[in-house]
Amino acid sequence: MECRKTVGHGHLRKLRDEGGWTFIETLIVIGIILILTATVGFMAFRYLDKAKTVGARSQIEAFSLALETYRLDCGSYPDQEQGLAALWKAPSRAADPEAGGWRGPYLAKPVPADPWGGMYEYRVPGPEGLPFGIRSLGADGKEGGEGKDEDIASWEN
Repeated sequence: MECRKTVGHGHLRKLRDEGGWTFIETLIVIGIILILTATVGFMAFRYLDKAKTVGARSQIEAFSLALETYRLDCGSYPDQEQGLAALWKAPSRAADPEAGGWRGPYLAKPVPADPWGGMYEYRVPGPEGLPFGIRSLGADGKEGGEGKDEDIASWEN
């Protein structure tokens, strides 16, 4: 004999009420998630600018070390026209007869743009009596500035 259990209307109503979240509860949860995500996102942007500044300083240090190795091999630093590209590709001997000692490349890959997409400036001779200078113009791409727009130079701390 088959046994069937019947459920009263009151019991079904109770099951339906406890079955899931209401639309309003779902909207509240989504709202909380959006607020938390936005807060974390704004904090991340603050650290992104700092990371770009640190990255530019690291690249300038790497270029400085590569320039010193170039000088040891070739007897002088690349001139203004050759620029930092001479660290990746040998200059022609017509442009620089001393480049015959070139044993590069002195960098792992071609000279990249700075973290903001601008090109690094290379100066020979450098400012303040230094043999060379390397500078990034920061986020704004203009000389001077503060914060993320501040210039980052090999001759400054």
